Amino acid sequence: MQTDDSWKQRLVEKISRMPFAQILLVENFIDSLYQLNSDRMLTLAAAKLSEQALQKIWDNPDDAECDQL
Repeated sequence: MQTDDSWKQRLVEKISRMPFAQILLVENFIDSLYQLNSDRMLTLAAAKLSEQALQKIWDNPDDAECDQL
């Protein structure tokens, strides 16, 4: 399992050699990645929750003619 943890050790070693200001930048970058992932998950969840409501709107006889265009 050495290879599983080796990437962690490499990151720790590299970060520990950085000046404090750069460490803050790394931390901010990691936080932004977490936020991006969180935003994507929220968007996917909202889309999934709206599927049933949108299906009722999109699948109706009045719009069937437009669907054929």
